[in-house]
Amino acid sequence: MAAKDKPNKLAFLSMPAPASYVAGLGRGASGFTTRSDIGPAREGPSAEVIAEAQAKRGEEAEVDPEQFQDPDNEYGLFAGTTYEADDEEADRIYEQVDKNMDARRRARREARENEELAKHRAERPKIQQQFADLKRGLSVVTDEEWESIPEVGNLTRKKRKKDERSFVVSDSVIVGDRARGEYETSLDSRQQAAGGFETPAENGTITNFAEMSQARDKILSLKLDQVSGTATSTGLQTAIDPKGYLTSLDSVVLKTDAEIGDIKRARMLFDSLVKSNPKHSPGWIAAARLEEHAGRMVAARKMIKQGCEQCPKNEDVWLEAARLHNNDDAKVILASAVQHVGQSVKIWMAASELEHDVKAKKRVLRKALEHIPNSVRLWKETVNLESSAVDARILLSRAVEVIPQSVELWLALARLETPDKAKAVLNKARKAVPTSHEIWIAAGRLLEQEAYAAEKSPEQRDKELAMVDKTIEAGVRELRRHQVLLTREQWLKEAERCENEDAIRTCEAIIKATIAMDVEEEDRLDTWMGDAEAAEAKGNIGAARAILAYALRVFPDKKSLWRKAADLEKARGTKESLNAILERAVHHCPQAEVLWLMWAKEKWLAGDVPSAREVLERAFVANSESEQIWLAAVKLEAENGELDVARELLVRARTVADTERIWMKSAVFERQQGQLENALETLATAIKKYPKFAKLYMIQGQIHQQRKDHAAARASYATGIKACPKDVNLWILASRLEEADAKSIKARALLDKARLANPGHDVLWAEAVGVEERSGGTAQAKTVLARGLQECPTSGLLWSMAIWTEPRPTRKARSADALRKAGSDPWVLCSVARLFWAERKIEKARHWFERAVSANENASDTWGDIWAWWLKFERQHGTAVRVYAGNITACMLLTDGLRLGLQEYQEEVIKKAIAAEPRYGPAWQPIAKDVSNTRKGTREILELVVGTLH
Repeated sequence: MAAKDKPNKLAFLSMPAPASYVAGLGRGASGFTTRSDIGPAREGPSAEVIAEAQAKRGEEAEVDPEQFQDPDNEYGLFAGTTYEADDEEADRIYEQVDKNMDARRRARREARENEELAKHRAERPKIQQQFADLKRGLSVVTDEEWESIPEVGNLTRKKRKKDERSFVVSDSVIVGDRARGEYETSLDSRQQAAGGFETPAENGTITNFAEMSQARDKILSLKLDQVSGTATSTGLQTAIDPKGYLTSLDSVVLKTDAEIGDIKRARMLFDSLVKSNPKHSPGWIAAARLEEHAGRMVAARKMIKQGCEQCPKNEDVWLEAARLHNNDDAKVILASAVQHVGQSVKIWMAASELEHDVKAKKRVLRKALEHIPNSVRLWKETVNLESSAVDARILLSRAVEVIPQSVELWLALARLETPDKAKAVLNKARKAVPTSHEIWIAAGRLLEQEAYAAEKSPEQRDKELAMVDKTIEAGVRELRRHQVLLTREQWLKEAERCENEDAIRTCEAIIKATIAMDVEEEDRLDTWMGDAEAAEAKGNIGAARAILAYALRVFPDKKSLWRKAADLEKARGTKESLNAILERAVHHCPQAEVLWLMWAKEKWLAGDVPSAREVLERAFVANSESEQIWLAAVKLEAENGELDVARELLVRARTVADTERIWMKSAVFERQQGQLENALETLATAIKKYPKFAKLYMIQGQIHQQRKDHAAARASYATGIKACPKDVNLWILASRLEEADAKSIKARALLDKARLANPGHDVLWAEAVGVEERSGGTAQAKTVLARGLQECPTSGLLWSMAIWTEPRPTRKARSADALRKAGSDPWVLCSVARLFWAERKIEKARHWFERAVSANENASDTWGDIWAWWLKFERQHGTAVRVYAGNITACMLLTDGLRLGLQEYQEEVIKKAIAAEPRYGPAWQPIAKDVSNTRKGTREILELVVGTLH
């Protein structure tokens, strides 16, 4: 009863499923719908309905092209008809049309296909192509590198289970290990019976080691004789050469597998080439060279022989065949070649080169001339073999008859003739080849050579040299008449070539006749100046001098041209030529003060003081109010000890010229002579006339400071600062006065005011840093220096100071920052050179010193301190070398040549400094302007500055 009332759990199986039931939804399944669930799709309109609709709209029904197709014949209804001649002709015509259409599109189609293929291979290259270069690179891997390749390890990053199996060690191993460190102190019975040896020796037997060594040497010599083929016991002789064996081993070229594979592929390609096109001579040559490269000389000769048979008219094949054979065989080959290509100059030249006897060479070349009489190269080679000038002249005479258009042969014949006959030869050449400029140049050189050949009077020589100019001018006219138009550049190159061959007058004549060609009138001066500079840079001084001479004839009143010509003569000419050019210069430009001063200075440096005075007197006549000429005259008299004359000249100059600089020089002159009162009176008068000239206040303050009158000096500087607040040097002198008077605070305040009045001046910041350093405030000096670098980030002077305020380990990094900010500043370059000097990198230091002194465009603007540092470096360099050697023996090895080299370096630096005439520098100016150093030159001042550097 209870079981009957119990509900049936499986009753749902017989129940219908709910409307939203999806089988397996609880397990994550999703429902789907089929056509059977929604019924069949709606059918479209039938064909009849579509046709009726088209008829209503007035459209024609579409005709199916296949509706008339025969179901049993898939090629058409007329496939079964008879194929007649008309049908064949029609098919041929259509086929020809298709071919023509295809040919028109083929180039574009192939280009497109090649482009698509290249793009596809670039995007998806084969594995073989990707690793081809790596596979070829394996050919150079050595055995040691191959052995050093590590074994492949476990790259799966999975921990492998270690083999932790254990084994039982045998008792014998344990016993042997235990007895390994023990020592036996007794002999067993057997050893005692044998006298201590395990193998008993016979009584009275002694081992002879000498006989054993001899036997070993004999066996070794027998083996070596067998290898070398000189076995004396058997008398046999092998084919091995003992002397050349190792040499032959060195000559063996070992080829890798990759290279052998490449050779095989190339051999297949060349084989296919020569078979498909047997008349293609480069293919035979390439195939023969491939066999030669592979070491198969027999195959190479056989290949080139076939090439000669297939291409008998090609000279390259015959030449290659001669090259691949020995000397005797090559002669036979070239003899055969001459029969086929008798007009080939290369064949005859190769045949002559195979001959070692000069007579045989001549015989071959003369035979060649019979076949090819119009070959210039053959005539030249034949003439070169002649040792007699007479025979060479005869050959050249015949050559110019056969080849009248060859300029080289005409010129060679003219060189072998006497001067008179050479003129006739050149005249004939000019008529035969009227378009050759080389003949006219040769004629000019001949006239020049004849003019300098014998002793002649100056008038006659000048007359003959004038003919050179006329000849070149006539040549240029004739060439222009025959439409031969050489450019200016080409004529200049010819002129430079003449100068290089010592034909100076011909060079000048060419430039005189052609320098004005193709130049606009307004561009002439700049163009000629550029040409002269280019010629001078190439070392062609004669050409540069000729260009400037022509330009001076056109522009005689250009001071820059005369200055350029004078500088050229000063650097590359003689004293006489320099005096001549300066005399002409002042004649044409009497108002050019610099030319007068250069002339007077050259006279003075040459030791001719009266001539220098005469030049200055003439300069006074032309420039009576010239400040520079007056001061030059005063300097000349003062340097030569004529102090009264110099003082009188200054008085006259103040009256005539009356410039602020003349007043300043007057005061300086009185100060140098010790007349301080006169100097102060002169300065007082000058200040009244020129109150804005700062140097007057500087000199006045320095004189008061020299007399220990600090109050008067302070008043002079204060007056000057009020009158010229923008002059930085006045502020610095006032600050140094206060510092000398032990008033650093006031000096600091003056420099602060100076920086407010003159912002952006690195010299003021450098002076402020120096004040802090001299007063002992190193930290404060670094602070001031940092502020200065913020205001003047490109100041080389401040960056140089910053480098040396750093500790030694950080100086290099600081110098790198300085080079980035002010890389072209001479102070930074000098500091870098000193850093290399400290690191004993001598050559680098010398290079950076050279860069430092050449950083300024104007040589006189270079800093004297940098020259002093360089000279000090060169002087300490020799000492550094000897100390670095470390012992007396090494010091003795320092040869006299090395010492001489060091002295040459020092003298070179001094000469360069004297030529530059430096005027500036923190250490240079105080020494150069010191009253006690008045009469000292640049060398003495340089020595004094070197002594103050530390």
